[in-house]
Amino acid sequence: MSGIKGTSQEYIGHHLCHLQFDLSTFSLVSSENTSSFWVLNVDSMFFSILLAILFLLIFGRLATLATYSVPTKLQVFIELIILFIDSNVKDMFHGKNKLIAPLSMTVFVWIFLMNAMDLFPIDLFPAIAKYMLGLPALRVVPSADVNITSSLALSVFVLVMYYNIYVNGVRGFIKGLTYHPFNHPTCIPINFIIEVVSLLSKPISLSLRLFGNMYSGELIFVLISGLLPWWGQWVLNLPWAIFHILIVALQAFIFMVLTVIYLSTAHDSC
Repeated sequence: MSGIKGTSQEYIGHHLCHLQFDLSTFSLVSSENTSSFWVLNVDSMFFSILLAILFLLIFGRLATLATYSVPTKLQVFIELIILFIDSNVKDMFHGKNKLIAPLSMTVFVWIFLMNAMDLFPIDLFPAIAKYMLGLPALRVVPSADVNITSSLALSVFVLVMYYNIYVNGVRGFIKGLTYHPFNHPTCIPINFIIEVVSLLSKPISLSLRLFGNMYSGELIFVLISGLLPWWGQWVLNLPWAIFHILIVALQAFIFMVLTVIYLSTAHDSC
């Protein structure tokens, strides 16, 4: 167990705290030491932006160095990812929109990278933050923060609303809310309630599904490290890490698939 905290309870609680910037005092604090509403989760924002930059640098650099003759292993690997995503997008989205494929690629790779941060040793980055940088706390898995997953889901929701109105017009969009699924004037109130609930459930389900799976995965790693002696942790950490690789990829894929499906539905004419 790391020397960050003494007891198992303190250790577990510490690893579930965010490094926050308190806007009321303009200082970096741990979420366990503040109850202020006006705070920013600096660690989640930092790692999500860092991974986005890493994604852009790698893919951008590879795009300039790509070759038809003897491709590198990295080029082959990324081309396989592109073909995999392109194939899935073509199967699910039958309209014409140049944004969907790049958006799907961005969503899948970015979320995969954020999820993969869970595979690093649980004490590595918090120990560096504490002993080398003097930071009170640090969490490195952005997708285990509901604020990050909600932001991603809200971005998708804005696109869904935009294309709904763009394809059907304001009148068609309102008609879809009031005359579906029951095409009768007397059912307008019922239709409106059903469709609004269905519409609002999309970003909520997107965000909470990703957050819940990644938070629980992170929590299991923390519990193993907090409750077992250091020499026995690998017995559970190793199999859980291997299984967690599947969760990391699957959750990124599910988020991408639902994003494409929601946008495909938004392109359907009412």
